[in-house]
Amino acid sequence: MKSKKILAVLTTSLLLTSVLAGCGSSNGQSTATTVNVWASGGQNVRQTFEKLVHAFNEDPDMEGKYVAELHFVPAGEKDSLADQLIFAYQSHEVETEYDVVDLGDDDLTKMIALTDEDILMKLDLNKLPNAEGVTAQPVVAHGRVQPYRGTTVMLAYDSEAVTEVPTTAEELSAWIKAHPGRFAYNAPGADGAGDAFIRTTIYNQIADEAALMSSDPKWEEKWDAGFAQLKELHPYLYQADGKVQYPKDSQAVLDLLAEGKIDLCPVWADMALSQRKAGSLPDKIKLTTIEPKFTGSAQGAAVPSFSGNKEGGVAFINYLLSPQAQTILVQDMAAIPLRRKNVDLTGAEELLQMDISTFRTQALGDLVDDLNARWREEIAGA
Repeated sequence: MKSKKILAVLTTSLLLTSVLAGCGSSNGQSTATTVNVWASGGQNVRQTFEKLVHAFNEDPDMEGKYVAELHFVPAGEKDSLADQLIFAYQSHEVETEYDVVDLGDDDLTKMIALTDEDILMKLDLNKLPNAEGVTAQPVVAHGRVQPYRGTTVMLAYDSEAVTEVPTTAEELSAWIKAHPGRFAYNAPGADGAGDAFIRTTIYNQIADEAALMSSDPKWEEKWDAGFAQLKELHPYLYQADGKVQYPKDSQAVLDLLAEGKIDLCPVWADMALSQRKAGSLPDKIKLTTIEPKFTGSAQGAAVPSFSGNKEGGVAFINYLLSPQAQTILVQDMAAIPLRRKNVDLTGAEELLQMDISTFRTQALGDLVDDLNARWREEIAGA
């Protein structure tokens, strides 16, 4: 079934490419080649990538060279973007429609753990002049993945309702118990903020920080204490219809916060800041960090080794680090820019306080599947 699905995706992309090829000029001829851009995540990521692709195509430097086309895989899909890339690589596909891919830590570490680094092409920094001065590195596959934005999970709270804001994980647990029904986190596997809460709760109970950067199954034996804490917190979480509810994604949790149904929750900083700027999240909603911190990461872009347009993929990655693209990322999704020169930070000044070098990163690989399955059985099924 998966091979048929991938074939269908590629066939659709080829048809679209044929249509685009005939639209490059008035006489039906064009020297521009299609760059297939693949991304995954929530609706805010989709909307931002739509703008990035449009701006790339409008860039005079790209005229006659490349035309980008977006392919988006919603978070939580059974066949994730990582799964599709793994399948293509293990099937020895060549010259495919995967030209540049947007990768978070989970997808990246899963791909490398199940294949090898050659699934991604080595990047020539001479062809990425906009990457000069960018010091952020991916968790694995150095030299093959180029970070282009930062993101982190923080604690969002209603500043009118919460008079004593928790500053540590212990204080947060105590606050949740003291305020039944006023805290929520989303079920894992959707778009990350709930995942970060679950994982940090579990890994805070493991003394060795190296565990957060390992996909070794041995760490599963150390999960018991963290799951015990999640079970302990379960009855104190947000309820509806007489039972504890785990919203499907981060947006659903933010909606509860905006509506005043909860007072505290983990959120993606970029998601909360962009919605507060747009007015869909009240100004009274503030963000803070706790110790140990929730996880954060440098989102990266890469060119699969089986890309049919490797040069175009590299060109799009270089564009992502341009002032224009970095401004779109800041203004549309409050992403933490990795380059700040000539980038408009108006309305997102809080990003200046976020240092990506201090983020608590994680790379669990396919251990995530076991962790999520256990959560569904022991916590959601409680």
